[in-house]
Order: sequence, then C-alpha cells, then structure tokens
Amino acid sequence: MRSLVIILFVFLPFTSINAQDEVVRLSEPVVQTEAFETFGSALELDEKAEIVSLDKAIETIGSEGEVFIKATIKQVCAKKGCFFIAEGEKSEARVTFVDYSFFIPTNSTGKEVVFRGNIEEKVLSTDQAKHYAEDAGEDPDQITEEQKEYAIVASSIRIPKTK
Repeated sequence: MRSLVIILFVFLPFTSINAQDEVVRLSEPVVQTEAFETFGSALELDEKAEIVSLDKAIETIGSEGEVFIKATIKQVCAKKGCFFIAEGEKSEARVTFVDYSFFIPTNSTGKEVVFRGNIEEKVLSTDQAKHYAEDAGEDPDQITEEQKEYAIVASSIRIPKTK
C-alpha cells in the first residue's frame, strides 16, 4: 500500500502536466499547405474577395450574407476546439462553426486567421454563458447574469501553421 501511495505522488504530477500540454484536434483540415490549414469548407479567396477586420464586420451587422473576416484568436475552447474568441482592435466575437460540423486545434490561440461567416449580436442566458466559460477553462461561477456578445457562425477558417 505504501508503494502505491509513493508511486501516485511521484507520477500523478507528470500526468497532469502532460494533459495540459495536449493539443486536441477533432477535425482534419480540408486544405493543407506549407503555410496554413483550412477547416470547414474550402476558403475561396480571390482578388474579388474583400477581407474586413473584425471591428469593421461588427460595424456592418445586418448586411446580408457571409463576410470574410481577419482577426486574432484570443482564446479557444479548451475541451475540443468547438469555438473561439476572435479579437479585433476594439472588439471581440465568439465564433462557432456551421452545424457543429468541424472544430479547430486547441493550440490556435494567438494566431491571426481569416474566416468566412455570418455575424450577429445576441444575448446569452446565464446558463449558456456559464457553459461557455467552463468549456473555455474559466470559472463558471464568475458568471451571474445574461451577457451580450457578438456571435459569428463560420463555414470556413484558415489558420496559419506558425504565429
């Protein structure tokens, strides 16, 4: 019994450290090059495609259709990469994926990405906000009321392989 306790104290800290460093990749890229990976559908960027900043996209909420947006990933869902927080110079938005059909690698934080999606302003219930906080690895007990946020449902995202 004493040996078992000693083994647990010796090896248990190493397993928790390794678990924190583990990258979760539940989706495979649909396009992959030396420079980037694209998740969701292919991201068709030609000379006609207008890519706007997150701040500019928020200013134009209500316009029809998908927009191409450039932003930095501030935070990724720590559990499986099912959403991320996009950060502009003055604003943030939660980005989820069409029909929960793809995810991004959990180590994508800090990367400047281009994605295509529809943007809207919405109100999260307290329970929904707590759920998102928990998935992001935050303390859900810090959430005490509804929260307003900008939300984007993306159909495609291009993530560079380096920062």
